[in-house]
Amino acid sequence: MGASKATIELGGRLLLEHPLNAFVHAGIDAVVVAKVGTSLPPMPLEIWREPDEPTHPLRGIVTALEHANGRAVLVCGCDMPFVSPGLLTSLATSNEPLVVPHAGGRYHPLIARYAPELLDPLRGALGELRPLQETIAGLHPRVIDEEELHELGDPDMLLFNVNEPADLDHAEKILREGYP
Repeated sequence: MGASKATIELGGRLLLEHPLNAFVHAGIDAVVVAKVGTSLPPMPLEIWREPDEPTHPLRGIVTALEHANGRAVLVCGCDMPFVSPGLLTSLATSNEPLVVPHAGGRYHPLIARYAPELLDPLRGALGELRPLQETIAGLHPRVIDEEELHELGDPDMLLFNVNEPADLDHAEKILREGYP
């Protein structure tokens, strides 16, 4: 997208601010995990820096678990502007080692809860650069399926992420039409 996703503007705010707002409304403390070279605006949050290599979605998850001092972490991508406080609360209050939404025929591991006992298996998968979907399936997660997601909102909105300019345009349109 040409810039750090976190600092792209959506609806007059930084993209990162949208999921952080959901954390605030859920009453869940948040930290930001970002690559060493990622430029972030000043914010009143702790920032945990991850190495630039390897470039793999597991890098941020492993970094979060390494910094969490033996606590579970609730992961949410900075590019998920419509994640709800209800979904975050549902994930955060689960006791299973891995809780992840499954919709559209796939896992959504960048909005999931990871327990500390998963750190070693996730490090192993990262070291082997295993595909994220395969890694998650192999950890036998508790799945929040589409039916359960519907109780929390529209799964397409809850799990929507901005990966390309067309996604950003679509998100702007959604905001203009009044999505919270």
